[in-house]
Amino acid sequence: MNMSRARERLVVIGGDAAGMSAASQARRLRGPDELEIVAFERGHFTSYSACGIPYWVGGDVTDRNQLIARTPEEHRARGIDLRLRTEVTELDLDGQRVRARDVDSGEESWTSYDELVIATGARPIRPDMPGADAAAVHGVQTLDDGQALLDTLERTRGRRAVVVGAGYIGVEMAEALINRGYEVTVVNRGSEPMSTLDPDMGRLVHTAMEGLGITMVNDAEVTEIPTGDGRVRAVVTQDREFPADVVVLGIGVRPETTLARAAGLPLGPHGGLLTDRSMRVRGHENIWAGGDCVEVLDLVSGQDRHVPLGTHANKHGQVIGTNIGGGYATFPGVVGTAVSKVCDLEIARTGLREKDARRVGLRFESVTIESTSRAGYYPNASPMTVKMLAEHRTGRLLGVQIVGREGAGKRVDIAAVALTAGMTVEQMTSLDLGYAPPFSPVWDPVLVAARKAAAKVRGSL
Repeated sequence: MNMSRARERLVVIGGDAAGMSAASQARRLRGPDELEIVAFERGHFTSYSACGIPYWVGGDVTDRNQLIARTPEEHRARGIDLRLRTEVTELDLDGQRVRARDVDSGEESWTSYDELVIATGARPIRPDMPGADAAAVHGVQTLDDGQALLDTLERTRGRRAVVVGAGYIGVEMAEALINRGYEVTVVNRGSEPMSTLDPDMGRLVHTAMEGLGITMVNDAEVTEIPTGDGRVRAVVTQDREFPADVVVLGIGVRPETTLARAAGLPLGPHGGLLTDRSMRVRGHENIWAGGDCVEVLDLVSGQDRHVPLGTHANKHGQVIGTNIGGGYATFPGVVGTAVSKVCDLEIARTGLREKDARRVGLRFESVTIESTSRAGYYPNASPMTVKMLAEHRTGRLLGVQIVGREGAGKRVDIAAVALTAGMTVEQMTSLDLGYAPPFSPVWDPVLVAARKAAAKVRGSL
């Protein structure tokens, strides 16, 4: 610790979920006389819901400010020296300082630290091809990205949009653009949309997207995005061309660890920072990291993975802030739970897909069942498909995927708890879940799948 100052200084790089949660929690535990907090954010906004951007673009959320949980002014009022439009460009680990550049003026300065939090998030994957950096080609990761896309939509006369990629962001942005009156084509390199699902479940999403009027193009690799007069003209694949006035990238994201890599900090196989359970960067006593720039332990497979979700980022920040503040907290890992929707179709998954299980050497049994969201005789009962994976012989639950209408998505939480607890599908069949005809059949769809999986496991013994 630098003893030349009467108080310690915490420097935070990144002003969204993980970074500002860490700063806020540290401030709750340690007052301004004991801990100075300086936070750098290269954008215009702090503490916002990136997950809400597609709904803002699509018009479901009408005011950008609705996505902001805490403004810069609110952070400053709590004793955090928050510096917007300031990008950290270098980490000097030996000197315990960071170099930051004012984005607007270009002025640079060094700031020393006693504790450092790296919460640099993730960046949208941009394909390495002609036209990918054109102005009308948008990644959607930050609130600034969302505003830039809306600005493009406002000034673009044409109404043809192409979304490249069909993961969560790609699917959600396709629906948002349909809601804004665009003719939407989704170009996807996979066999079906939503690669976070097995292809048989992704097919259900494909059908729903086409029902919205979205043109789905699978098994297609984008090779070029032609431009002219500064505008996007089309998206080109190996054998076809799709006219476009705006292009949205939904290929996915990578951890933004450029600074960390240059400083020699430890990175995992997916390019994310590696931390211990306290969210301390491995091998560095006073450096912490959280959010979309880190890799986390998958409790089902036992391997590190990159899972960019706001839920995890906020938890990481709470853990980091608690530890810096003098308390004790840990982040044990994840089971890979996520939900999304296409119109009224709800999509959910947790745990491992078939290819995940094979990759880590697990043998498994797989079952798929059809059920309804409510008792069949109750009005508005809607169909639901549940797929469940259980480990061969042991019956340990490995993963669940659910696609259905109202009431389908959040049912995945039953499986998420079971996965975290290490339950077998046989044990799941005895879970005492809530029942009434307006909420579920007598046997909840997740338990129906568990019964079928348990029977298949018994048959394999």
